[in-house]
Amino acid sequence: MAVSTPAPVDLSAALMLDPASAVEWLVVLPVAWCLAVGALLVMLRRWSGLQPAIALASLTVLVLIDVALLDHVARNGPTTMVMGRWLPPFGIAFTVDLTGALFALVAALVALAAGIFSLADINDSGRRYGFYPLLMLLMAGVSGAFLTGDIFNLYVWFEVLLISSFGLLVLGSERGQIDGTVKYGFLNLVATTLFLVATGFLYAVFGTLNMADIARKADDLRVNAPLMTLVGLYVLAFGMKAAAFPLNFWLPASYHTPRVVVSALFAGLLTKVGIYALIRVTVMLFPIEREELSFVLALVGALTMMVGVLGALAQTDFRRILGYLVVSGIGSMLAGIAIGGPGGIGGAIFYALHSMLVMTGLYFASGIAMRLGADSSIATLAGLYRKHAGFAALTLMLCFAVSGLPPFSGFWPKVMLVKAAIDIGAWWLAAALLLVGFFTMIATGRLFLLAYWRDSAIPQAADGPARLSAAALGPLAALTLLALALGLYPEPLLAMIQSAAAGLAEPSAYLNSVFPAGGPQ
Repeated sequence: MAVSTPAPVDLSAALMLDPASAVEWLVVLPVAWCLAVGALLVMLRRWSGLQPAIALASLTVLVLIDVALLDHVARNGPTTMVMGRWLPPFGIAFTVDLTGALFALVAALVALAAGIFSLADINDSGRRYGFYPLLMLLMAGVSGAFLTGDIFNLYVWFEVLLISSFGLLVLGSERGQIDGTVKYGFLNLVATTLFLVATGFLYAVFGTLNMADIARKADDLRVNAPLMTLVGLYVLAFGMKAAAFPLNFWLPASYHTPRVVVSALFAGLLTKVGIYALIRVTVMLFPIEREELSFVLALVGALTMMVGVLGALAQTDFRRILGYLVVSGIGSMLAGIAIGGPGGIGGAIFYALHSMLVMTGLYFASGIAMRLGADSSIATLAGLYRKHAGFAALTLMLCFAVSGLPPFSGFWPKVMLVKAAIDIGAWWLAAALLLVGFFTMIATGRLFLLAYWRDSAIPQAADGPARLSAAALGPLAALTLLALALGLYPEPLLAMIQSAAAGLAEPSAYLNSVFPAGGPQ
């Protein structure tokens, strides 16, 4: 009796049959590496003395991975890897372009600097309670957010970094830390809920969560689907996470409460993930809706800038001043998103990368200042220049950078944003950017004059200037020199940023990376 042989099933329409190349693995390696090292550190929690060395070595490897990833994307364009071999939009995609690769690399540099600084800031108790595993988990969430090509997985990576940030905030269990964690947690959970609601709404409209698939379907659905409502929900959710006006009060109320290295990490990374998500969704996925919301975004950006810098002028606590300066910088990035075009989007990306480096360095400076002066109030701190002139010089350079003064990294994004605003006739926004820069210079000048330049009422010890450990001073010096280098020689970064902005505005290369043959319709 003959037995019929079943017809072969053609899996090529649904599955990727070829094995993933080494370059494709490079796309997900930053996330996988951080999760694996974080798990290892949890298993080694009883050997707290080993954790700093393992974490620093792992963060160094993460920087090298991100350098290789950026180099590949710069040479070959966006790269995609899908999970489980399922072809997109069915398989969960990791897609990295120049924007994501740049953000991921700078985030890794910030994390490495923070890991080195933690040697002087995190004691044995902090190590036992999980600082280093939480740091690696935070970097897994941050890297995943920058590299994912799926909007629901963007939500998932937000949750990963949020969970780890809760643990880092409350590390030490002091009253102020718990109070700051409650304020931080409540607003971020509200924003996360809005994000999830918007994503469910998006799936109901598009039937897909793949970003490339959404981008190519948006034009066909724009006539009948309520996309403005959808984009408005995303703008509100990401604006809350980025600490935009009027929901920015949680940041200066919480960022001064944890350990200094944790504050530095948060200032450098967390709000920038919100800005990155806003750029990705409004510029690449829904550019028409971004254009229609441009005036609202510009107004919110201007108000965020002004509220932030005026708050900095009103504070006396070193870290509270910096918290308001973080908020002010978010306003400048929102202004760039509102302006649009290569100049506006490029300026927003450049400003975000600059802020990640400079604000992290300024928080390091605040920790060193508190260690030298035994206080956090600039009304009490004095004579820091006499205690350590080199440290004072580094802080002054960072103050110049955050104020947008040449020859430091903050000058070029400020020029790009002002020029882009003038080009579209938004004179009031250009004036706001310049005015905020002037007020920022006053705020940082006041900080430096009171805390550093003013003579202390307490006579200096006879044994000469204070000595600072290399673990504290080294990361501060490295970030300051990097800000100076980007100010003196910005051309390579500017070229990549301009290409990144062009790739967001015209995402054909991104779409071709995900759907090389057109993909399923």
